[in-house]
Amino acid sequence: MEIYEFGKHLINEAGHFIRRRMVHDFEVDSKLNPNDLVTDVDKETETFIFDRISQKYPEHRILGEEGHGTDIVDTDGFLWIVDPIDGTLNFVHQGENFAVSIGVYKDGMPYCGFILDVMNDTLYHARPDNGAFKDDVRLKPMEKTKLKKSLVTLNPNWVVKAQISAPFTEVVKKARSTRSYGSAALDLVHTATGLVSAALFFRLHPWDFAAGMILISEAGGRTTNLLGEEIDIIRKDSILAGNPAIHEELKGYFTADDSFISHHRKVHGEK
Repeated sequence: MEIYEFGKHLINEAGHFIRRRMVHDFEVDSKLNPNDLVTDVDKETETFIFDRISQKYPEHRILGEEGHGTDIVDTDGFLWIVDPIDGTLNFVHQGENFAVSIGVYKDGMPYCGFILDVMNDTLYHARPDNGAFKDDVRLKPMEKTKLKKSLVTLNPNWVVKAQISAPFTEVVKKARSTRSYGSAALDLVHTATGLVSAALFFRLHPWDFAAGMILISEAGGRTTNLLGEEIDIIRKDSILAGNPAIHEELKGYFTADDSFISHHRKVHGEK
């Protein structure tokens, strides 16, 4: 319970830090490609979070998007998985629709998760067998839905990539409609709250989904990769999250496509 309360306080502190910092000038750089942005604020916020955790729990380990924990190869003990700003493109271009995401795991098992919608100052949080919450209000269990009557969120980039496009295209055709919010953490929040029925990603890193998986589970949903396989919390993978009914339906589009499976194995490896 102490770690849970500390995590809630910490992520709110990080949100305050970002809102104060973003009114001043900051540098914008790219990482793996011109659209994969990182700013001074990302790096400073991760350091802020890292320092607070290290001071409070020096024996805990931290895996962060901006460079902390690159030597971590196992999930022993307490592991904090941190994305200081999820949705950096939105942060740079819109000044909104981005989040801080922190997932805490103990010996590889979910311990608690936090996602802060920074500009709306709204905290989503959960711990196993305690439910998922929006601030102090418990989320309702996710409703079971069919794809044809559902909104789903996915990045349109996956629809135009030839080696993986076929099942994504079928999902777009069969869904009532699709959305893309530009932040995986917020996509998973919207799934947990029922704003959308499912979220699909071909490639995410642990800091993108570590907290969201806990929220989804505590709201009654399911998260696997697109082939229905369990997630390794310290490895990148595809993600399929949603209520149990639509999760099973969507999985079928990807497991029925041998070309997609082959490319998925090439990118993410065998389970």
